[in-house]
Amino acid sequence: MRHLGVLAHSTGGAALCFLTFCEEGFHRTGRNEHPDITLDYIAFGYSMTAWEAGDHATVRATLARSADRLARAGADFFVCPDNTAHLALEAPGPDLPLPGLHIAEVVAEQAAAEGRTRVGVLGTRFTMDGPLYPRALAARGIAAELPDAGDRDLVDKVIFTELVNGVISEASRREYLRVIERLAARGCDAVALVCTEIPLLITPEVSALPTLDSTRLLARAAYEVAVGERPMPVWRGGGTREGSPAGRAEEPS
Repeated sequence: MRHLGVLAHSTGGAALCFLTFCEEGFHRTGRNEHPDITLDYIAFGYSMTAWEAGDHATVRATLARSADRLARAGADFFVCPDNTAHLALEAPGPDLPLPGLHIAEVVAEQAAAEGRTRVGVLGTRFTMDGPLYPRALAARGIAAELPDAGDRDLVDKVIFTELVNGVISEASRREYLRVIERLAARGCDAVALVCTEIPLLITPEVSALPTLDSTRLLARAAYEVAVGERPMPVWRGGGTREGSPAGRAEEPS
């Protein structure tokens, strides 16, 4: 079995990814056993000045430090359960010391497997305004639909003032559900929860649309890599496009 490294960049999403990966072992085997896992976390607050300045290179350097520590801890591959962080991981720079699964590719792969044609995207303002999901979904013939500007501001504000601080508010849940209902009215057939803390607030049972939970999808894909059911990834940072290394993988060994 392969050793997973979790490259954390926000608290709740990293914790949920770690928990889901571990629980997957029990669900599959009936035993409290799973492949080795190591988590490394440099608190995202130290990177917020760079995020606000659009300085992806500085954020990438911080994430690369975590990746290096995971490699030295013996991890064979990594996942980063933070969608926004992938904007920085895609910035130009040296190859990361470990190959990793790209979260947007995992989510888009699931959307395609479910036959989705128009997917609403909920995340931080950096993710919603960025290229990750329009590109990954379009490569599979799926349209990406964003909330309007006011709703994007609301979604982002709840993430940074509540969710990343462990605050789960019924009032915010109602607002998110309203945003999802508006996406459904615009023809979406699923909603991608692409801030990894959003699944702590929105569950499939309450959503007006089927949910694509980026956190749990990534964790389960990582489990499949670790046990040899999914090929090892080859992406080591840098930009992606259809047919690029982020979309290809090695054969299982």
